Amino acid sequence: MWIKFKKWVLANILRRRYYRTGKCNACGKCCTQIYVKHYKHVIQDEKEFEKLQYLHSFYSNLKVIGKDEIGLIFECQNLDPETHKCKIHKTRPGICRRYPQEELFSMGGALSDDCGYKMEPIVPFAKVLETVSKKQSKKTLFFWNNHK
Repeated sequence: MWIKFKKWVLANILRRRYYRTGKCNACGKCCTQIYVKHYKHVIQDEKEFEKLQYLHSFYSNLKVIGKDEIGLIFECQNLDPETHKCKIHKTRPGICRRYPQEELFSMGGALSDDCGYKMEPIVPFAKVLETVSKKQSKKTLFFWNNHK
């Protein structure tokens, strides 16, 4: 019952397409190779990032490790490189608590094979295909009925 309600809220109120299942395996890969999206775009340069650090203290935990065609690439300095565990896990920020989010996929990202989380579609593909097929059948029937 709870899962059905959760899926309904996600799909109909929040307009989400996926929900998160599983749990963290402490692989640490989500804390490296990070893009930071602020408002509608990925952070592109270090000056912009410095302004963001001033506004939100969480970003002072991130270190720039590179840049590509998408934007700056970061890693979190709170990740213990030996244990792959977060040094501030109990007090980690909300952005970390909500990982992974659907937006990851809209940016072309993917979960690592080691990640214990999965993003499951709220509406299974077969159901989406069935709905689209019914709409297409109605359009075809309407077309043929009006063009005889």
